[in-house]
Amino acid sequence: MAFVLSLLMALVLVSNSLGGSLGCDLSQNHMLLGRKNLRLLGQMSRLSPRFCLQDRKDFTFPQEMVEGGQLQEAQALSVLHEMLQQSFNLFHTERSSAAWDTTLLEQLRSGIHQQLDDLDACLGQVMGEEDSALGRTDPTLAVKRYFQGIHVYLQEKGYSNCAWEIVRVEMMKAFSSSTSLQERLRKMGGDLNSP
Repeated sequence: MAFVLSLLMALVLVSNSLGGSLGCDLSQNHMLLGRKNLRLLGQMSRLSPRFCLQDRKDFTFPQEMVEGGQLQEAQALSVLHEMLQQSFNLFHTERSSAAWDTTLLEQLRSGIHQQLDDLDACLGQVMGEEDSALGRTDPTLAVKRYFQGIHVYLQEKGYSNCAWEIVRVEMMKAFSSSTSLQERLRKMGGDLNSP
């Protein structure tokens, strides 16, 4: 019995080590889903942004944090996960349903949720390996501050249609950057898995 248990443990360890890096590759489906979410955001427009010029705001997107080449894999995964989680939360607010076509909104929520599910396993795996790298600098804090600013803006504007339109345009920029980050992560995963 002890031999069987030892053998099972060895199989689990081997399959984890073989699938370890492979589990962190972002699949082509994950990438297509990110592009689909970006297209959905584009289709959700109800107003022309030019009607909302008076409501424009610079949310100071942490572009350097998201697109900068200095992020290690664990940090990049963490930033991407945080962006998707915050986006999911933003589009799940009670007031977001009144601002958008519900069919498109549900498709977007579902797409973001699927991307989060894809990242969860990978994030948990890589975080165990690279916890110390995240301890030194936490780029996810910049992403959190960015989304806090968006929430405050929406509150200040009374969740008006123009405010949501400005946020939609801003989220298109954020999603575009996150797609670039996903591409970079895919390349990192490929580099990590090559002999």
